[in-house]
Amino acid sequence: MLRDSRMRQVIGACVTLGFAVGVFAIAFGVSSVSAGASVAQTCAMSLLVFTGASQFSAVSVIGSGGSAASAFGGAALLAARNGVYGLAMSRHLRGSLGTRLVAAQLTIDESTAMAVAQDDPEHRRAAFWVTGISVYVFWNTGTLIGALVGTAIDPRTYGLDAAIPAAFVGILFPLLRERVPRRAAFTGALVCLALIPFTAVGVPILCATVGVLFGIPEPAETVGSSEVVA
Repeated sequence: MLRDSRMRQVIGACVTLGFAVGVFAIAFGVSSVSAGASVAQTCAMSLLVFTGASQFSAVSVIGSGGSAASAFGGAALLAARNGVYGLAMSRHLRGSLGTRLVAAQLTIDESTAMAVAQDDPEHRRAAFWVTGISVYVFWNTGTLIGALVGTAIDPRTYGLDAAIPAAFVGILFPLLRERVPRRAAFTGALVCLALIPFTAVGVPILCATVGVLFGIPEPAETVGSSEVVA
């Protein structure tokens, strides 16, 4: 398989992506510990939840004094997209129940994106598994490093307490070039800002998800009955 130059390129790109995500996980580890979680709790979240946006969201809410229910609600909404990814990938990934359960854990943004970018089934499967495993290993390694660093220093001294909002801005900013994401982000921001003075921590984030309604595709136009028939 490695004699195939294209396969080597796919594997190299997947591992590189996994490493990049792992570096990002260091910020999560530091932020989680600074929010009050132990090293063991932080690592358990990455091992079991394994979806970065949801983890950042949950830690952000808890760190701000929000309830566990609010943290779970926001994290669950963000993680729901992985179910859609699972449906999209199910026809490409075959195997036993155990294999499918592992694949379900590894079905994330990165593994799905790398897989669907391939033109044939063999490269698609390789991209999914190599990306998923690489991200899982590097993400958990980065989380452990960040958690250990977070217990040794005060994150506020180095500005690391701002890692979560900075991470979200970094994820969001490239999307703002397009009209629909801009509308969704603007609506969510307005709803969140309007509710902050009146609701508990975490609730504004949940309500701000109303912005995703802009992403619902409009129904295809149909031929009107008033159209003149020749």
